[in-house]
Amino acid sequence: MDAFEFRGVSRIVCGRGAFAQLGTLASALGRAALVVTNVGEPGDGGSVDRLARELAQQHIGSCFWTQRGEPEIAHVEQALDAARRAGCDMVVGFGGGSAIDIAKAVAGLLSNGGSPLDYMEVIGQGRPLLRPAAPWIAVPTTAGTGAEVTHNAVLTCPEKHFKASLRSHHLLATVALLDAELGVGVPPAVTAASGMDALCQLIESYTSKRAQPITDALALQGITLAARALPRVGADGRDVGAREDMALAALLSGLTLANAGLGAVHGLAAPLGANLPVPHGTACAAMLPHVMAANVAALRAASSGQPSLDRYATIGRALTGQSALPEAEAIDAGIRFTLDLVRQLRIPPLADYGLTAERIPELVALGRRASSMRYNPVELSEAALADVLRQAAQLA
Repeated sequence: MDAFEFRGVSRIVCGRGAFAQLGTLASALGRAALVVTNVGEPGDGGSVDRLARELAQQHIGSCFWTQRGEPEIAHVEQALDAARRAGCDMVVGFGGGSAIDIAKAVAGLLSNGGSPLDYMEVIGQGRPLLRPAAPWIAVPTTAGTGAEVTHNAVLTCPEKHFKASLRSHHLLATVALLDAELGVGVPPAVTAASGMDALCQLIESYTSKRAQPITDALALQGITLAARALPRVGADGRDVGAREDMALAALLSGLTLANAGLGAVHGLAAPLGANLPVPHGTACAAMLPHVMAANVAALRAASSGQPSLDRYATIGRALTGQSALPEAEAIDAGIRFTLDLVRQLRIPPLADYGLTAERIPELVALGRRASSMRYNPVELSEAALADVLRQAAQLA
């Protein structure tokens, strides 16, 4: 067995109604919380007000910072300034992955000082975080990024036209709190894109060059859950059982990506999100079946005995529920399943967000620099990556 390491958050609280435990959990961590959210505003009568009441019942002060759009370095700096001015000694990330990534970064910088670029990989100085983050609780309302259990915060730097991570095991949440009932009101488009992101992360971590026994087991469980739940929750967002399955699948995807890495989908998604107004989940969903096909083609061209081909066959069987399919049929069935799911969930083509043929060479060049690209199971040529983008944009 190859040597491996596995890290995860120290406490995960999961179940219907678990949100009611937030105040009690927070009371052991601090007395004043910065709440980073993208699901509403204080005073609108929604879940944000409920969160404020949960904290107030435990005599915890709260300062709210609303995240809008994809997380940027400037957003972290603004939220960090708000936390310091309010004397916050803990953080709550409440909402989708964007809010949770901002909360994660703020918690890390509250205890380590400095700015995000001091520590960011690829585009920053890459200095290590030396101290544990301030205590923080992740409360996801969408089932997608798995950010509640990852140790990186993905941030955009518009000036450099690139997305990169602030990454350290010190950034792991103190508590991840999952309550699928929080997702019932999430719009269908967000549900679809977020869910496809989770499925993509599970598939990419299972085929990653860094895959290991623990992530393999978690990824296959997550793929099975997502395959049966995504069509259901896409058809009926009030299906709490399907929401629960997707919440768990997203959680598992966060654990697997944090320990095994990802691949070419996320390698290309980084520059796409930094240069076009495309939501991260939508970008991943649009590219997933085409990257799978490109990887399989490259692996088949290299050798029919590639171990990763067997992994794609296992994925195909898990997606379709057809455990007896021979390798070649299972691989092709898995690719068809993801392509059909993209259509069923009405994921828009990337051309709708401004991706043109003229921009593809630049985006491919940027994508090849992304950290996720190094873990793809096979090196894809520039031509293959360009073809992925053309197909995801429906330009070819």
